[in-house]
Amino acid sequence: MKNVLALAGSLRARSTNLAIIEAIAETFAGRMKVTVYDGLARLPHFNPDLEQAAEPPAEVAALRRAIRAADGVLVCTPEYVFSIPAALKNALEWTVGTSDFAGRPTALITASALGEKTHESLFLVLKTIEARISEDTALLISGARAKMPEGRFTDAATAAAVNSVIEAFLRAMDES
Repeated sequence: MKNVLALAGSLRARSTNLAIIEAIAETFAGRMKVTVYDGLARLPHFNPDLEQAAEPPAEVAALRRAIRAADGVLVCTPEYVFSIPAALKNALEWTVGTSDFAGRPTALITASALGEKTHESLFLVLKTIEARISEDTALLISGARAKMPEGRFTDAATAAAVNSVIEAFLRAMDES
């Protein structure tokens, strides 16, 4: 059983991206345990001075521990104004000066109305922090809300694409 840390880019309680994470957790329950990190809103704004301090802020330390304890990280996010949501970008900035993501299998699902700009940008950010991510473990779902209106995929092609990405993610974790 693989331990997966999920980062939902939306802070909304019932976001489409959280619903995607929950659907993945349910579908793959026998193969991976998904824990959603719920501290994005509590992270302080990234500050390089605090990053280099002997003791980082407590919530930052908790995020870093959660990443290091996971076999892999699943990032599922919307696009806000053609960009990465600020809370998610802030969390990732807190890992830039660390090796927390280095070589760690990572899956990225960008689910939004459009999402292309965020998907491209976030893929680059994850590569920059040395996350182990590939085209096989990344998926853009445009028009996400229409494909998952009640918290479940109603579009068979999208469900199959998500399953394919998660299968590749599981293989990447097995190879680590």
